[in-house]
Amino acid sequence: MSFDARKFRDLDPGQRVLMGPGPSDVPPRVLQAMSAPCIGHLDPYFLETMNETQELLRYLFQTKNALTIPVSGTGSAGMETCFVNLIEPGDEVVVCVNGVFGTRMSDIVNRLGGKLIRVDEQWGRAVNANKVKDAIKGKNPKVLAVVHAETSTGACTPLEDLSSIAKEVGALFLVDMVTSLGGMEVAIDKTGIDAAYSGTQKCISCPPGLSPISFSDKAMEALKNRKSHVVSWYLDMSMVASYWGAERKYHHTAPINMIYALREALRIIAEEGLEARWTRHKLNHKALVAGIETMGLEMLVPESERLPMLNTIKIPDGVDDVKVRKALLKDFGLEIGGGLGDLAGKVWRVGLMGHAARPKNVFLFLSALETILRAEGVKINPGALDAAAEVYAS
Repeated sequence: MSFDARKFRDLDPGQRVLMGPGPSDVPPRVLQAMSAPCIGHLDPYFLETMNETQELLRYLFQTKNALTIPVSGTGSAGMETCFVNLIEPGDEVVVCVNGVFGTRMSDIVNRLGGKLIRVDEQWGRAVNANKVKDAIKGKNPKVLAVVHAETSTGACTPLEDLSSIAKEVGALFLVDMVTSLGGMEVAIDKTGIDAAYSGTQKCISCPPGLSPISFSDKAMEALKNRKSHVVSWYLDMSMVASYWGAERKYHHTAPINMIYALREALRIIAEEGLEARWTRHKLNHKALVAGIETMGLEMLVPESERLPMLNTIKIPDGVDDVKVRKALLKDFGLEIGGGLGDLAGKVWRVGLMGHAARPKNVFLFLSALETILRAEGVKINPGALDAAAEVYAS
């Protein structure tokens, strides 16, 4: 059988500025680490690399949890890992839904045969803790789950009140940190979080492919006391933990080079320092919002509930969402995201995540958006760049 391999070109996607909802820009150091020689997943050098990766992850999650590891899969694998290990058929599970990813949590609970107690909130708003209290009266939930940073809307739900509610009813507190981890505080131990998951491609600024998770002792006890087997063999933490723990018992072939990349991305975060990193994300967010509002555009989420790393901007009436995003990519090499679900065609999602959260990207986006909107005949107020510059100056 003849086959012409020459028709396939060399990979060269060109440079992009990734300011969408993920993935984010990856530092050159991370890409270089990823290209280190591949070795065996039980090689002593790699086992030590695994230890270092866990130590760095505990620093980022602010936890002492023994089971703090990167799951071999994207953020959605982390979500599924938490639910399949902690939920059995018939368990009552409270899921807070204020966007796409709370909806996805609910779907998983139903697939596992759990009894879903769904608490809905308006998309673009933080979850109201009082609604959760009302929903669980007379109930006995095993898990209370919430998305900390809802990527589909840009809304941030405070965790302290929900953690207290979970503790009061004896439920495990499960938190989606896919977008927040590495861009704002997510102190697992201090907040009383029992299970958390994230993704490497957002504020960690590593290529997609791994999902950091962390289970508390209470969550591990719940896993140990299950009446039935975990329905997913691949994501069964009672087995995977033995590979990442002292036993080093083979489970699956770890993605060696992706873990190299994650270790380097976490090392960069540790070098910067958590507080400095959170401050940087917040500063660039404020500068972007100042420019957007000076133009005369509006943000979707109220100021007190906004995420610093995912900014949702209302699309002006009569403006073609897709046309603007295509122009940003074609003319400026800049990627942003559109709305999902009920917000499709109504908002732009602009990420300032990890390596991409920097002034030059804020100024590029503001000037590019203004240029495109003016060309479309949209009336834009002047002074957006000056407004952003004032934020940085102050």
